[in-house]
Amino acid sequence: MLPAAEPPRPCCHRPRTLSSPCVMACSRTCSRILGLSLGTTALFAAGANTVLLFPNWDATYLWRGLIGKHAMLGSGLWGGGLMVLTAAALISLMGWRRGCFSKSGPCRSMLAALLSSGLALLGALICFITSGVALKVGPFCMFDVSSFNQTQAWKYGYPFKDLHNRNYLYDHSLWNSVCLEPLKAVIWHVSFFSALLCTSLLQILLVVIHFFNAFLGLFCSLCEKP
Repeated sequence: MLPAAEPPRPCCHRPRTLSSPCVMACSRTCSRILGLSLGTTALFAAGANTVLLFPNWDATYLWRGLIGKHAMLGSGLWGGGLMVLTAAALISLMGWRRGCFSKSGPCRSMLAALLSSGLALLGALICFITSGVALKVGPFCMFDVSSFNQTQAWKYGYPFKDLHNRNYLYDHSLWNSVCLEPLKAVIWHVSFFSALLCTSLLQILLVVIHFFNAFLGLFCSLCEKP
């Protein structure tokens, strides 16, 4: 009696070289996942920056021009948002082989990967730096100037910018005692700029993974036997 034939193993488990079509398929799958992930983070960054324009969900501060310069810069909208979202769309098209990437060669795909990586990296870095500076400077709010120059007056500005001997990020006693308006301005500022900082850092990590994935796809394409 003849022994039963061994069932065929999946493609990715066959002992082939890195130039096998299976590795190329895995690289394209990785591009699809990276494109979706980058697109999600871009939408989140845009949403976080939009919320910063409406402290306590109040639009009057925006109409009166009482929004901090870092939020008004909108780096989460056009940097970590639009630029990264555009790169994510290119990466997804490469992964799904749609549009102009349906029959693109390895060199063209690598060029598109470099352009999309550079675009996403630039947008994420702009958002990361802006968020870091915003957290260091502190929120834009109305505060009592008398605590600084002994005169009874209130004005809008950055009260934590000149506090060199105390860091408001660690001294939570300052959060509800310095800023008088908007309500809970420090919590609002710290929460959403921290979210932008973490989101842009995740975007940078995803861009690095995408670059190495694109390089692996190019290597496998060039080494593939005809």
